Amino acid sequence: MKITDVEVICLRVPSLDAPCEWGDDAFLVKVYTDTGLVGIGESDTSPMVAKAMIEAPESNLYCGGLKRIIMGENPLEIQKIWDKMYWQSNYNGRRGLGIHAMSAIDIALWDIASQYYQVPIYMLLGGKYREKLRAYGTFVPADTPEESALIARKLKAEGFTSLKFGGGVLGDDPDLDCAIVKAVREELGADFELQIDLATKWRTYGHAAGMMKRLEPYHLNWIEEPVLSDDMDGYARLSGVSGTKISGGESLTTRYEFQDFLNRAKVDIIQPDITRCGGISEMRKIYDMATMQGTKLVPHGFSTGILLAATVQFLAATEQCDLMEYSQSTSPLFTDLVKNRLPFENGYVTVPDCIGLGVELDEEIVAKYRIW
Repeated sequence: MKITDVEVICLRVPSLDAPCEWGDDAFLVKVYTDTGLVGIGESDTSPMVAKAMIEAPESNLYCGGLKRIIMGENPLEIQKIWDKMYWQSNYNGRRGLGIHAMSAIDIALWDIASQYYQVPIYMLLGGKYREKLRAYGTFVPADTPEESALIARKLKAEGFTSLKFGGGVLGDDPDLDCAIVKAVREELGADFELQIDLATKWRTYGHAAGMMKRLEPYHLNWIEEPVLSDDMDGYARLSGVSGTKISGGESLTTRYEFQDFLNRAKVDIIQPDITRCGGISEMRKIYDMATMQGTKLVPHGFSTGILLAATVQFLAATEQCDLMEYSQSTSPLFTDLVKNRLPFENGYVTVPDCIGLGVELDEEIVAKYRIW
């Protein structure tokens, strides 16, 4: 079996000149083979830049577009292909968006392998440890504490036992941050599991430390990305500020960045995104490193139903990972792109015994929002 083509699909809900919020654009790939098997993958990244990373011609031995690198390869040789992509694109793709594009291809290759061997992806990864995964809902807070509390009330009523909010106004004003957290905590009750995501908006160790102390009365489960992942000394110092756990890592790629982050940042939880960190192949290595250091892995995941399906298959095959993120985005790219998106039910997502990722794309949605 050989790879015969790689199709890039860029989707976007707003116009190109309009602001774009999380979840309102998407980058998909389809990897075609000479046997008719087709694999689907995605990356939560900048679609048009990732498109160039895949379709660019070769500039030199270490500076090639990924499609050119993998054409004619056997898609079942997944690690071999990963290594080849990494080596032959190391000038333009060793970190960041270059790895994002590789992640999408890697996920598509696991989709193909599962179809070829006719067993679920979790079986190829070693077997299924659990039938269902507890899921926490992630929402963007409203501009006021009262409206944010109403969102939390609705999600609790839908069966969530854990919630996280971030983005929007969170991180812009210290007093408003505290007011929103207070309102949501009072709405959910003292024992409900609650976490927040600052998307690095607290910027510095000093400011973040002060905010953590102010938020102590609200008993947050974790505080996510208080500062940039580059500031590993800041992370390490924050780990002792309060009893609240510190998490981060969604912007990091490859085992190499995560090794440094684990050793120096001293976070309680790492949060690789399977569509950014290097795909399923690299996620396995990152998980093993975290396990060896006693650090919990709770993956980031706020995109389409393709990401959701890949994350669930991976988590099902891990002994230690028992919590996943479930986006509450209202974008049609989350709600409608995948016709058979894995459902959230009574606090959990059931692990499907499907062949491949098992996703069925709504081609009308693809056609409606496709920009390339």
